[in-house]
Order: sequence, then C-alpha cells, then structure tokens
Amino acid sequence: MDNQGQPAQDPLIDEAQEEQRRSAAARLFDIRRVIGGLFVAYGVIVTLIGVFDSRAEIDKAEGVRINLWAGLVMLAFGLFMLLWQWLRPAEPPAPNEKDPGS
Repeated sequence: MDNQGQPAQDPLIDEAQEEQRRSAAARLFDIRRVIGGLFVAYGVIVTLIGVFDSRAEIDKAEGVRINLWAGLVMLAFGLFMLLWQWLRPAEPPAPNEKDPGS
C-alpha cells in the first residue's frame, strides 16, 4: 500500500499495459489499412460502373471495358493491402530508453 491507502502498482503490469496501448495505436494508424480501404471502396464503385457501361462508352475506349478492368485491379490491390496488414501487423515502436546520465 502507498501513502494514500491505494494498493501499489506493479511496474511490470504498468509496462505491459503501456505496450498494449502502443501496439493498438500502431495498428490503428497503419497506412496499409487506409490505402486498402480506399482502394477497395473505389474498386467496387468503378467495377460496378464498368459492369453497366453502355455500348457507346465501350466503343469510345476502342472495345475495352476499361472501367471494369481498372475497378478489378483497384479491388485486387486494396484487398492485397488489407491482407498484408492482417498477416503482418505493424509493430509498435520501441520504448525510448532513458538516458542513464539524467
């Protein structure tokens, strides 16, 4: 017990809780999640536009369903980024070492 009657905190518990907070923050702000999510969203939109392209739009692109192919590529890239983030989560930065001279 400390001076105020509170149970003393174990420094190992404090360190473990701090490590969990840093790990959660590193995963939350992983840029792969943002990029993957945006590419998946835009990929779905462009793919749907490509599925419903009119004959005139396809002829304008010289017979290529460019919206469909671009949407599928964007969707695949976005899913790749999300899979990469899930398989290899971001590691939290190492804690700053205290300067022994201070």
